[in-house]
Amino acid sequence: MKASTYFTTENAQRYLGTLCKHFGHKVPVTHETASGRIELPFGQCDLRTDEAGLMLIATASDRPQLDKTIEVMSGHLDRFAFRENPELTWTFEGAEA
Repeated sequence: MKASTYFTTENAQRYLGTLCKHFGHKVPVTHETASGRIELPFGQCDLRTDEAGLMLIATASDRPQLDKTIEVMSGHLDRFAFRENPELTWTFEGAEA
């Protein structure tokens, strides 16, 4: 199951780096200049930046684990980007919304 969201921000690379560094102390993380992957015990999140913002793509084996992955990633981005007050709308694929 998969869900994705896009956060429009001029600080996408900074948030990508902050998220990857934060989770890298706890779980496997891959971080490159414009992309990253965070592998949580219950799902994973792929992150990509472009000139306009940050894309988050969460995947998990079932809906409860996907929801938990979304909750964890959204919560952390909310804390790291609190000045911008991200309002994330997740789009679900392969799952009932």
